[in-house]
Amino acid sequence: MRGTPQQIIDKYNQLARDAQLANDRVAAENFQQHAEHYLRMLSEAQREMEARREEQERQNRERQAERDRERAERQEREAARQADPAEAPQPDVVEFGNETAAAESGLVETPESKDAEPEATERKEKPRRPRTRKPKPAPEQQAAANNGDAPEVAE
Repeated sequence: MRGTPQQIIDKYNQLARDAQLANDRVAAENFQQHAEHYLRMLSEAQREMEARREEQERQNRERQAERDRERAERQEREAARQADPAEAPQPDVVEFGNETAAAESGLVETPESKDAEPEATERKEKPRRPRTRKPKPAPEQQAAANNGDAPEVAE
């Protein structure tokens, strides 16, 4: 027999009815026992699936409760950090004076750098020389390379 458990149960019940109509009590009882067997197997499988589903739901609820606890702890820590002025974000310090030099270099001016000579703080970069390129091959060499007749090189 092939099919889903419910289809098999229905098939054996139909065979039992047919045997009963044919006055074959032994065959009818046999088919009814087969149908009852598959019915018990189906109900046991359904019970197992239900138990598995309930276990998964319980685990999901536990995981969700754990996530909720962690989220609450993070929020409490964040609230405590915001309440503590030492942990709060500090404002940026704005310096008035030579703002352009500090902005260009990305450095903060310190009392030691004020005493330094202006020449040392102002560096001028040398202009970069362009890269030299490899010279183009002579027209004969290029034609030979295109034809596959490269000139032989002495080793």
